[in-house]
Amino acid sequence: MNLPNKLTIARTVAVPFYVVFMIVTDIPFNYLWALIIFIAASITDMIDGKIARKRGLVTNLGKFLDPLADKILVSSALICMVELKWTYSFLVIIIIAREFIVSALRLVAAGNKEHIVIAAGIWGKVKTAVTMVSICLITGMHIFTENIILLSQDFPVGIISDLLMVLSTVLTIISGIGYVSSYWKLLTDSER
Repeated sequence: MNLPNKLTIARTVAVPFYVVFMIVTDIPFNYLWALIIFIAASITDMIDGKIARKRGLVTNLGKFLDPLADKILVSSALICMVELKWTYSFLVIIIIAREFIVSALRLVAAGNKEHIVIAAGIWGKVKTAVTMVSICLITGMHIFTENIILLSQDFPVGIISDLLMVLSTVLTIISGIGYVSSYWKLLTDSER
């Protein structure tokens, strides 16, 4: 297994630790630890792709694992945010539903005669980056407002969080439509 794929797997392994720190509020500085883990995992998402392309290590396994690891990391974070009442469940449902749709499309593509592997497109990458940054910013705002009491009363955490999540959801819808429209023929061609 090459280095980019190991980094992708490490990103997935980090998820349970992230979830524990997000949910178990008795742990000192729990949100800070969760944020550090999330940022580190997000950085591996950028690094693994660059290493794979630069060193010619792009594999079908990597094309499959990388988006899957992203989905696991981001979905876990969003579900934790719903649990903590930091975001609305309907936005998270839209985001996760798109992930299921694109994953199903990838399975159909992989199972057809040509065994097509659908790599992440530009809109998918933008969506992932914006969502990851939004999760970091929302978590950071909660760390900030919970630890700096004098400033927290006037800081519009809810409004900023809502705007970031709406932006992530809109990009999620756009990227989902892009994948489905690009590969619609796979779903409608009965000979495949």
